Amino acid sequence: MSIFLWVLQFALAFHTLIGAVWKFSNTAEATMPTLGAIPQGVWMGLAVLEILLGLCLILPLFKRDMAKAAPIAAGLIAAEMLVFCALHLFSGSTEYGPMIYWLVVAALCGFIAYGRLVLKPIK
Repeated sequence: MSIFLWVLQFALAFHTLIGAVWKFSNTAEATMPTLGAIPQGVWMGLAVLEILLGLCLILPLFKRDMAKAAPIAAGLIAAEMLVFCALHLFSGSTEYGPMIYWLVVAALCGFIAYGRLVLKPIK
């Protein structure tokens, strides 16, 4: 189980870092019109936060005393995805494809957090 969690953590870290790069090069509205309510400064702040969270997902591999960083990072990424879902819903859009994507990412984050806190904690 531990190897599976590490694979998921690396995949999520890669996904999050790519998302951060995307945020630096595109506005929220250009990414998804329903996210246009996010101010550009907040969008850039999310990019910086995503870089930190992506690094926190793999940090425990190198520094075991930072074991709690991975589930916290996964939880924060899940929260971000759920905020995106809420913004999308409140915009009145009837397109559910992006929401399904964000919910899948949030579910994977939840699994990583649960796995690292309950199933196979990093020792």
